[in-house]
Amino acid sequence: MLIDWFTVGAQLLNFLILVWLMKRFLYQPVLDAIATREQKIAAELADAAATQARATQQQDEFRQKNEAFDEQRAGLLQQARDAAKAEGERLQVQAREAADAANAARAKALLADAQHLRADITRHTQEQVFHISRRVLGDLASVSLEQRASEVFIQRLRAMDGAELVTLGAALKAASDAEPALLRSAFELPEAQRSAIQTALTESFGQPVALKFQTAPELVSGIELSAQGQKLAWSISDYLAALSDGLEDRLRVKETA
Repeated sequence: MLIDWFTVGAQLLNFLILVWLMKRFLYQPVLDAIATREQKIAAELADAAATQARATQQQDEFRQKNEAFDEQRAGLLQQARDAAKAEGERLQVQAREAADAANAARAKALLADAQHLRADITRHTQEQVFHISRRVLGDLASVSLEQRASEVFIQRLRAMDGAELVTLGAALKAASDAEPALLRSAFELPEAQRSAIQTALTESFGQPVALKFQTAPELVSGIELSAQGQKLAWSISDYLAALSDGLEDRLRVKETA
């Protein structure tokens, strides 16, 4: 069989031309399309990866913010609890102090009322004793209460001795006419009783003593001599005070029993 080299050459040339044409107009566009597609896919994958990374980062940030918020909320709640506890304790202390102050004020008011009542009772008792004593002395001895009080005062004056007498004598001597010794009595002393007291003072201290007489009903049938801060006194209120002290002592003993 004879080979037609011209035909073989023409076919080979045609094949090469076909290959070139296919590569030029078919394969290359396909390859370019595939490359473009691959680049697009790569870009999309890169975008997806970047998006995933950003999502992961945002998720981490969100978790961190949640954790920080939880810590802050816990801190605020603890602060609120501490503040509420401190405020509760402060209010309790304030209420306790207010209650103590109220109790103290109530106790003070009760004590004041008791003192006023005791003073009223004492004053009323003194007045009653004064009137009863006056009547008893007048009925039994025909001697006025004022006269008897003066006599008892003079007896007490003459019974003084020692340091007490020296101290009172020095005070009376220091008193001058510009500032005489003060003799206070619960009643207006008659002239006879004034003279008797003046005479007793002169005899006790060896010299006349200038006196200023003054009426003081609160002495309750009593007489008080004072000069330069020194005093000599006698009154029914002294006995009543002793009686009151004794009664208070007995009441305190009963309260503590």
